[in-house]
Amino acid sequence: FFEHFVYISHAINHLGEGNHETSLWDETDGFYYDVLHFPDGRYQQMKVRSMVGLIPLFAVETLEPEVVDALPGFNRRLMWFIENRPEFRRHVCSTSLPDGTVRRMLSIVDQEQLPRVLRYMLDEEEFLSTYGIRALSKYHQDHPYVLRLNGNEHRVDYEPAESRSGLFGGNSNWRGPIWFPVNFLLIESLQKFHHFLGDQFTVPCPTGSGQNKTLWQVAGEISRRLNRLFLRNPDGQRPIYGGLRLFQEDPHWREYLLFHEYFHGDNGAGLGASHQTGWTGLVTKLLEQSGE
Repeated sequence: FFEHFVYISHAINHLGEGNHETSLWDETDGFYYDVLHFPDGRYQQMKVRSMVGLIPLFAVETLEPEVVDALPGFNRRLMWFIENRPEFRRHVCSTSLPDGTVRRMLSIVDQEQLPRVLRYMLDEEEFLSTYGIRALSKYHQDHPYVLRLNGNEHRVDYEPAESRSGLFGGNSNWRGPIWFPVNFLLIESLQKFHHFLGDQFTVPCPTGSGQNKTLWQVAGEISRRLNRLFLRNPDGQRPIYGGLRLFQEDPHWREYLLFHEYFHGDNGAGLGASHQTGWTGLVTKLLEQSGE
């Protein structure tokens, strides 16, 4: 499984080297894109800044020395692979701990790529909403992605609320709203990166603010923005209820919270199914962790 992970990481990042295929990683933009494979063998990156480009952040894990040392067969194979397959070392990072042991990190996104991807994710004009990470960059509000194929035009526009088309499953929409499960996974991934990289690794948050934060602090910032969906703002309003006066003001209803399926990418109003406790209930973990 370790070798399989490294091979996949290498393919995602380097597929375009030495052949006609196109890598999912765009070195110029510093972001991951879907790639369209045409029947005639051509490949084309689909330059949509979406959750597709952030999902590689999920694939990160540390190998703790006490675990690896307890598996001598795996440890031998690991060391052989690192020593004899140097082209894959980029995806296996190592750091020495104070006691002299070694902690390793497996990740698709390496230390050089990480700040470049986060530059988009933490930009309030792109992914970072007041209430979490959008599924599609707000950049596409003014710059829709257009693909012309076989005489037809296909567009990806920024849609922060319900989908304007029934093509993707009625009111379900991944073109701009905030979805809790992927936000939660991003938070966990940032915490894992911080566990390996430590406090010395910082990034601007928000992008362009001039304020650098550790990845643990960035995870906390995203958590607070998600929590803000459910908490009363200074005006006494909960963003999840938008303009619904019954839930905002009526004393018999205002304390009953719904766990919506997803949320408006700009104002945080709840959308989709209203009882999606299967994943939106994760906010209780974030509230507990943040102490809010």
